[in-house]
Amino acid sequence: ELWMSLEEHQDALELIMSKYRKQMLQLLQGRKGEDAEPVLEVHQANSLEIASEIDRICEMGEVMKKAIQVDDDQFFKVQEKLAQLELENKELRELLSMSKESFEVGREDLPD
Repeated sequence: ELWMSLEEHQDALELIMSKYRKQMLQLLQGRKGEDAEPVLEVHQANSLEIASEIDRICEMGEVMKKAIQVDDDQFFKVQEKLAQLELENKELRELLSMSKESFEVGREDLPD
């Protein structure tokens, strides 16, 4: 009789514990959903902020790229103009040299 009472008691305790575990599991799952919502919102907000920062960085990169292109174009124009001026200077020096030579030859031909 004592043995049967002990078994009934253990069965009742197992039933109570299984119900307790089930309720705790449901409670934890409910909390996980509730706890996850604020974290999810923060994560989404951070993701949006990071995405906007990435967009800003990309825009800044494009602006820098255009500035570099403009700077390179300006540099090549200056180099081209410098080359033209050097060539013109060389040609003018040659003309001046020829002019001086012809002037000196003309002076030598003049009687004293």
